[in-house]
Amino acid sequence: MTVAGSARFFYTTCMIYFSHRGANRYRVQNTVPAFQVAHEQGARYFELDVHLLADGQLAVHHDYDLVSAHGQTIRLAEISGADLRRYPLVNPFTSTLAVVPLLQDVLPVVAPDLQLLNIELKNDDNRYPGIEKILLDTLADYPAVLPHVLFSSFDYDTLARLRALWPQARIGLLTRQFDVGQAHALRAESVHINYTRFTPQIAQVCHENGLKIYVYTVNAVAVAGQLEQTGADGIFTDCIDLFV
Repeated sequence: MTVAGSARFFYTTCMIYFSHRGANRYRVQNTVPAFQVAHEQGARYFELDVHLLADGQLAVHHDYDLVSAHGQTIRLAEISGADLRRYPLVNPFTSTLAVVPLLQDVLPVVAPDLQLLNIELKNDDNRYPGIEKILLDTLADYPAVLPHVLFSSFDYDTLARLRALWPQARIGLLTRQFDVGQAHALRAESVHINYTRFTPQIAQVCHENGLKIYVYTVNAVAVAGQLEQTGADGIFTDCIDLFV
């Protein structure tokens, strides 16, 4: 039995572990080598971020700008896929050129034995009009991957547009302010929240409403264990090798 509002609520679950932007403790985050290393370490759940380039291609990167090894700050929306190699990233790990990859460069790396790929659409205030359809069209060329994609975004309207375009889409509500009503309106399957905002009560409400709750970004085994004991269904981690 569970009691709403009780801090002693516990939930038995089988935790899953997302490799957050690839194995970014060993390679530059969100690059092909980062995902290659994560896969070699045993990751089968992944998270990455996408932006829309000027030529309509999708780049895998966290920020709206990239900062090159030469100190240049480049707005992703203003360059093409062909331009990316002109602006290599700082690489403290190897002497290999680190570049922002296209989504189609990453998908074949994570595809083998893939369980779940969380693609976060970076689209605050609809900075990239049409990104939802372009993403779906790109993924249509990867029919083995598409059923394993979980779409998320901090921009609620982006997820609503994606839901309208593809009613079967798997959606995770990425939020800073938990609202189960928004999750229901999107027909989401999960809620994603910072571990500092996670509470057992939020986990309880999610489970009572058929939602999974995934927590970011957790890099300590002890913290992950505590989150599991208090209701989290999964974590995003930079240290996937600690958990798989």
